[in-house]
Amino acid sequence: MRAIFSIVGLLVVLTMVGILVKKQLGSQMVTAPPAAGMPAASAAATPQMQSQQAQQQVKQAVEAAIQARPMPADDN
Repeated sequence: MRAIFSIVGLLVVLTMVGILVKKQLGSQMVTAPPAAGMPAASAAATPQMQSQQAQQQVKQAVEAAIQARPMPADDN
């Protein structure tokens, strides 16, 4: 009798977890509009293209930061 209740309880918990996972995955399928700084074409871009775009943005930001603050001259 105890084993039957354990199995039934396990099935109920697995069912609840399955329902929650299904809801979470269903909510992720809804695509958000592109951010203000992102072009509209990037919303439909592949993950590889999005990764390359992010890498380019980081590279541009680093280069801009380097140019904005020049190194001081060493007066020794």
